[in-house]
Amino acid sequence: MWLVTESGLADWIARQDPATAAWIKSHQFKAERNRLQVWPAAAGKLGGAVFGLGNLSSVETLSIWHGAALADRLPAGRWAGQTALSPETASRLALGFGLGSYRFDRYRSSKPPAGAQLVMPAGADAAAVEQQWRALARARDLINTPANNLGPAELTDEVQALADQFGAQLRVVRGSDLQRDYPMIATVGQGSAREPLLLDLTWGAADAPKVSLVGKGVCFDSGGLDLKPSAAMLLMKKDMGGAACALATAEMLMAGRAPIRLRLLIAAVENSVGSNAYRPGDVLRSRKGLTVEIGNTDAEGRLVLADALADADSESPALLVDFATLTGAARTALGPELPAAFSPDRALLAELVAAGETTDDPLWPLPLWMSYDEDLASKVADINNVASHAFAGATIGALFLKRFVTATRNWIHLDLYAWNPRERPGRPVGAEAQCARAVLKLIRGRFG
Repeated sequence: MWLVTESGLADWIARQDPATAAWIKSHQFKAERNRLQVWPAAAGKLGGAVFGLGNLSSVETLSIWHGAALADRLPAGRWAGQTALSPETASRLALGFGLGSYRFDRYRSSKPPAGAQLVMPAGADAAAVEQQWRALARARDLINTPANNLGPAELTDEVQALADQFGAQLRVVRGSDLQRDYPMIATVGQGSAREPLLLDLTWGAADAPKVSLVGKGVCFDSGGLDLKPSAAMLLMKKDMGGAACALATAEMLMAGRAPIRLRLLIAAVENSVGSNAYRPGDVLRSRKGLTVEIGNTDAEGRLVLADALADADSESPALLVDFATLTGAARTALGPELPAAFSPDRALLAELVAAGETTDDPLWPLPLWMSYDEDLASKVADINNVASHAFAGATIGALFLKRFVTATRNWIHLDLYAWNPRERPGRPVGAEAQCARAVLKLIRGRFG
């Protein structure tokens, strides 16, 4: 199997045997992006394939999504690449091929037939590719799993399995301990029959730079007493997407033996309607001590994140990143493909954006516009969990969280969608582990 750009096609054809060259020309193959052309060998077998990269300046500029498209188009069988690639490009191709091979078939009575397999390209970092592929596939599986099979307890089992695999320690906070130490997490989850939990994983040498990841693990979000309309509830199994992406990042860091002290905090709850559900107008006390008036029970994600962030912030880590499917306003502003990124440190934000560009895991900065902070004012508490208007919703959500991060300047808030609403190579309709590769690149760049 070969990879060819439009500008490199004539040279490639000139190096083929006459029969192959004639076959390619007769099928009017022009190396268009994502077009695959196969040719026959003796006895009806496949002799080979060439895959078009379109108008790329060179093969070395291919993205992981070219590899994903290749996985979609190659016939079943085991394929070996014949195009010389740098180690970095070979790794991108292999990871993309893995993402393109992903299928969520847990609930299918008949499994799809086996597809194409790619021999690991020469020079690729096979271990890193495998580590990333497994972590991203696990995150996609978790987000795709319906809430009847994935609640706080099942999410805990997933985190425990990873802790066991990598020798990490997992502390699970529940019951009266949760009510005392993480009161807003306990309150958001108390309307559900499923017990709310705080998952606290630590790994790595105690004297290494501390990196803390926080994930929103709302396993289903009905909106609470401010009930969502049915159409808005259809995808709410994915409201734990932030936790899944944070978990994927943690898995890749542990698998790659990153020289850091890793802490992962996941607030795992279900936001339900019930006799014990919290109400609009309630005033909650947070772990940080701030009181919060509830303007809307459907703005629950920032409440559970706030308690977890306050805990992480108390240790002043070298880097603090939270992942959350937090606001529809971020999707309105940037669409489903571009997560919104916020940070008080503009240089750090620029570093993350650059990391996203190099890993084909894009995100876009939005402002922590402090003039809007006063819109969170409450007449009865220290702060309201929503503004009294619908403007700048993503920034308002980020400013709420900023109230609970006071010791750590190196903080990034990621407001992501964790879902592909349309079919593209390597990105089937369904779960997506956004920001995990970008944050991995950022952490590796900073700490080794």
